[in-house]
Amino acid sequence: MIRNHIRFLCYAIFIFGSILTFSTAQAFELQWFGQSAFKITTPGGKVIVIDPYITGNPKTPDEFKDLTKIGPIDLILVTHGHGDHVGDTAQLSASTGAKVAMNADMGHSFAALDWVPYERLIGFNKSGPIAPIGDDIKITMVHAEHSSQLIHKDPSSGKMSVYPGGEPAGYIIELENGFTIYHAGDTGVFTDMKIIGELYKPDLAMLPIGGHYTMDPGHAAYAVRNLLKVSKIIPMHYGTFPPLKGTPEEFIDQLEGFSAEVIVMTPGEKKNF
Repeated sequence: MIRNHIRFLCYAIFIFGSILTFSTAQAFELQWFGQSAFKITTPGGKVIVIDPYITGNPKTPDEFKDLTKIGPIDLILVTHGHGDHVGDTAQLSASTGAKVAMNADMGHSFAALDWVPYERLIGFNKSGPIAPIGDDIKITMVHAEHSSQLIHKDPSSGKMSVYPGGEPAGYIIELENGFTIYHAGDTGVFTDMKIIGELYKPDLAMLPIGGHYTMDPGHAAYAVRNLLKVSKIIPMHYGTFPPLKGTPEEFIDQLEGFSAEVIVMTPGEKKNF
């Protein structure tokens, strides 16, 4: 009888430990800096930063503007060439050695401007997935309905020059545990969002709601209800500049009872999933 109790106790401890280990292994951390800038720490400890507009971002708290505090970075994804998305890409790549992935045409412009050397650039396009930081993390570039140019100001003359930014994009990021994230970049509604929802089945979508340059709350809600049908959404790209008037509250109202969890974050906040 005592032996059976001991055996049962050992079995229970093993099961509890396995569940705890599984839960811990599956967790990942997400941090939002404002606008479209996110830091993802994957279940395996890899760090992906998207559109790192941080030091110049009026919504990023000062305590997070010291780039050295971001820590190691394995990969930076840039959705398009506008300054509030390119942000601190060059500085972060130089200080951490992080690879920088973007559309191939914009990559050539980055190299020509001496922002990021070719050896740290990954130029790719809207096609099959790539695995630049390990076979168990897949990145797929998808369509975005927007524009893309790089503006360069010569530090000595002050003259402004325009460089090709290629096509704007969004990203599908599949983590080691199978959790799939859709970062839409800057975009309007487009019908192929239906394909994104059906083909990639994202568990979480980061969608712009500010309007003027991107979807507003009504357009974003339409995309969720009728095209993406995703169950978790983080609103982004709102409130940073005066034209970006859309709010999470308006977005939630526009969802009109659609069953989804809207996760409203504040700049600098971290959440575990």
